[in-house]
Amino acid sequence: MNEQEQEQLDRLAEFDRHVGRADGFVVMLDYDGTLAPFSPDLRDVAPYAGVTECLDALLEAGGTRVVVVTGRFLREAPPVLGTRRSPEIWGSHGRERLLPDGDYAVTGIDAAALRALTVADAWSPMIEAAGGRSEAKPGSLAFHWRGADPGQVATIRRIVTEGFHRESLVGVLELHGFDGGLELRAPGRGKGDVVRTILAETPGDVPVAYLGDDFTDEDAFAALKGRGLGVLVRPEHRNTGADLWIRPPGELVGLLRRWADLRGAAA
Repeated sequence: MNEQEQEQLDRLAEFDRHVGRADGFVVMLDYDGTLAPFSPDLRDVAPYAGVTECLDALLEAGGTRVVVVTGRFLREAPPVLGTRRSPEIWGSHGRERLLPDGDYAVTGIDAAALRALTVADAWSPMIEAAGGRSEAKPGSLAFHWRGADPGQVATIRRIVTEGFHRESLVGVLELHGFDGGLELRAPGRGKGDVVRTILAETPGDVPVAYLGDDFTDEDAFAALKGRGLGVLVRPEHRNTGADLWIRPPGELVGLLRRWADLRGAAA
């Protein structure tokens, strides 16, 4: 074990002690790639074995707040969790907020961004002809290439990046990469904003964790830095601002189960 790995283990052990003795706990979790394996069809995604049971235990533990933070459009493809109780869910990278009681709110975008997304949506037939898929969401348009071959990926990337510059969308929309595609997004909301909102609603002595796998989760890790524990959940490590790296599904389920046990004992 190298020095960096030991530091991560020490940090996790300290965080676990805090989770076990604190009056509350907040855990935020990305869905696709973190709680569930990827699939080209969003409707064909389910959590890893054991995840639903861990989420149930956390939701039922005293003083524990579970928040799912996803890039999905909640009205079209809500994450499949299978839990007995509903957690709080933020969709479309923070533009949608669905509370456990069913209260729903969405943050709008300005007219210029809406026009720009309409322009970009005209590329959808070319994307589909190249083997990709377009997904319209509040404030963004995602172009997926998961399952496509390298040549198709290159074509989809070219269509989006060339169109982004040709149509002068720079400065009106943001171009973001994610694991399996590119997304054009109206500025002003991201997963980091979700973390900042949750932190503002949370007492400073309550432990907070964020688990994510994708480049879109890096804003969340940055927003949490110095205030909580960022956990990268991926089979392979990559450069990240997270404090800890674990592999799904075994290490993921083990971590969630341990936190559920600690919160159950603290209740």
